[in-house]
Amino acid sequence: MPKVVLHRDGQVYQDEVKDNTNLVVRAGIKQFPYPNLRYGCGMGKCAKCACRILKGGEHLPAPNWKEKKQLGAVRLEQGYRLICQLWLNHDIELAQDLQPLEPAAPASA
Repeated sequence: MPKVVLHRDGQVYQDEVKDNTNLVVRAGIKQFPYPNLRYGCGMGKCAKCACRILKGGEHLPAPNWKEKKQLGAVRLEQGYRLICQLWLNHDIELAQDLQPLEPAAPASA
């Protein structure tokens, strides 16, 4: 069972979750990491659930098109991911900023 460590607002929250778990889905049904994880739409459209991956990122799939659009290349390089788009099968440690990230500005043509 994956161990999840969440850093937010100077606090650390941790628990184990079942394999193939999405943290936003769990928070939505009021299980860990509720109420400590900030999230919004759950569909990769708002970027409110963005977190910086501190450990375990090597086990995650490559960012999908929603993450690339909402986070942009710079934030992805800084280790940010949209937690609503990830299904966890390995231990992970992540941090959520005090203020939610704004979606990345669209690239100019």
